Amino acid sequence: MSSALARFHLRLNNIFRPGGKVFYGWWIVAACAGVQWLAALTWMHSYGGYALKLQADFGWSMSVLSLAFALTRLESGLLGPFQGWLVDRYGPRRILIIGTVIFSIGFFTFSLVESITTYFVAFILIALGSSLGGFATLMVSIVSWFDAHRAKAIAMSQIGFSAGGLCVPFVMMGLEAFGWRSMALYSGFLILVVGIPLVSLVRHRPEDYGEVPDGVRATSDEANDETDSDTAVSRANQISLTWRQAVREPSFWLISTGHALSLLTVSSMLAHLIPYLTFDLDYSPVNAGFVFALMTAVQMGGLFLGGIIGDRFDKRTICTLCMMGHFIGLLALTYGAEPSLVFVFAAAHGLAWGVRAPLMVALRADYFGPKSFGTIMGISSLIVMIGMTLGPLFSGIMFDIYGNYDLAFKCIAFCSLAGGLCFWFAKPPKLLQQAT
Repeated sequence: MSSALARFHLRLNNIFRPGGKVFYGWWIVAACAGVQWLAALTWMHSYGGYALKLQADFGWSMSVLSLAFALTRLESGLLGPFQGWLVDRYGPRRILIIGTVIFSIGFFTFSLVESITTYFVAFILIALGSSLGGFATLMVSIVSWFDAHRAKAIAMSQIGFSAGGLCVPFVMMGLEAFGWRSMALYSGFLILVVGIPLVSLVRHRPEDYGEVPDGVRATSDEANDETDSDTAVSRANQISLTWRQAVREPSFWLISTGHALSLLTVSSMLAHLIPYLTFDLDYSPVNAGFVFALMTAVQMGGLFLGGIIGDRFDKRTICTLCMMGHFIGLLALTYGAEPSLVFVFAAAHGLAWGVRAPLMVALRADYFGPKSFGTIMGISSLIVMIGMTLGPLFSGIMFDIYGNYDLAFKCIAFCSLAGGLCFWFAKPPKLLQQAT
């Protein structure tokens, strides 16, 4: 037992303290987790609660409310190629600071909403800020700082997003106690006070700071250590494609389409899970918030699992199985009159989301390399945004037409199966196959 514990301790040191001190890349991961926690807490996970309050105050339809949320996802996608170029050119930290300031201004504007026009202006600012100061920009840094432990690093950074979901019940309580205007105002200040120090910790490429990916420098003795050997082999096989080479590969389009179909499900749940539980299943807003928190708690566990198995097993197969999990979860929610089925949804959807999420980035990095990763992710976002945009909008329109979400959720469930096929057929690029 003691020898096994010693080996485990050695392995942890090899991962987190490869040179005798904590590798700076892990501090970047912690900062990225904090930034994503802010975005999830104030916006992505809390939108459904705001939608309930806005509908009650202004009488706007779910289609109108969903359109604004969908447009934020559309804006993020359209911004992607230009954002990727900016990050590759100027580094992530500058872009993150600009995005964080715009994100906070969006919430200050949101707290003053009195009309549809102001509502859409606020959402545009929130979308612009959360995109520039969020996920895609953060991932460029992590992909540059990690190689062999890339899936672990991405998964750990996304734990912050899940932790934001765990806080949704408190957000719902705050909306009930203080009102949505006050909560939006508080969110704007929180983003500035906490977000700016966090994004200031992010760095672009390790080589600019005398570091190397994973903190492990190649030596003749690497083969004597399992972790260092894995790192050396991974780096030796690393090929970086330009964005022009990447878009010629069928795998680029298949991964992007599969990612879009997965986010069709995720974005629909982010926007409509709380309204569905409230309107269709007669949950109170606070109880609906607890279900949302349960889903994200399972997702958090999935992130840990995805980070571990993603560095060891075939990512395509894992992603395919996760899409089946989304399918099972959505079907269970459609027939969720029984509380047990709501728990099945939270478990299946949350686990699939958590395991799959870090692999979306890691799979692209494995296939296309880190050199032009920001631009490649940006171009891919043009495809991914279709799912992010259509999911919330389609669900809102179907609710207004039929008075429930049943048909919308069934259609989205079967789209998840189609996404699984995309991942299954996404073979590695020819250049990568030749190198291995």
